[in-house]
Amino acid sequence: MAVFMKSPIDAYFDSARRAALTDVADTTVRRMARDIRKALPNSIRQLNSQCIEFIPTKTGGRYRAEETVAGDNTSLNFSAADTTFNMLGDNGTLAADQQIAAGDLIAVYNLGIAGSDAYAGDNTSVVSSVVNGTETVITIASKKFPLASGSNRFHVVPGNEKVVAYMCDGSGNLLRNANYAYTASSTCPTAGATVMANKIAACNFVYNGSDLQRNALVQLGITFTEKGESVNLYHEVHVNNTP
Repeated sequence: MAVFMKSPIDAYFDSARRAALTDVADTTVRRMARDIRKALPNSIRQLNSQCIEFIPTKTGGRYRAEETVAGDNTSLNFSAADTTFNMLGDNGTLAADQQIAAGDLIAVYNLGIAGSDAYAGDNTSVVSSVVNGTETVITIASKKFPLASGSNRFHVVPGNEKVVAYMCDGSGNLLRNANYAYTASSTCPTAGATVMANKIAACNFVYNGSDLQRNALVQLGITFTEKGESVNLYHEVHVNNTP
């Protein structure tokens, strides 16, 4: 009896293990894709084939480009340092996790190049207060933004997660790190990172973003292995790089 029962029982456990491995792999890649799609335009950096880094956003909006009354300081000034501007629309009507709050960063027209690079702080400023209303009044640290947006847009970087990185550590783990100091290093920092998935046999991240004004493509390739069996996942994430 044992001889006849062993094969189907083994097959059952093998199928269950493969299904679990596939589910973990799919969930992991989808979580990465969701994060990457929210990246600040032109902020994705492929530090190496095992590591990808980007600045996340929580929401965005349009700033008032012209004052309603001369001298009322409701528009965002690009000719001199400014400390306050009006956002068109009521911040209070946004979902709770999208509302702009003190400590968040305002980023305007990020091109990811010298002079307009959010990593260097060229075009970002910290929010100090927000007053909701028909037009939301946003107070920021004094800043002269280098370039105006052609469509009067700005992005909001969450204050508690100013940068995010996904990396494979070479020990079978996929790590996610967030809110560490910006760095010019060629590797993602692992200190403080959390394990998103294990049983990683190989991973390969590729970022194609040569056209800074339009779209970019992130290619995610990850191999999960358990007990000699592997699941290979390849996923493409299309990213809007229009600043």
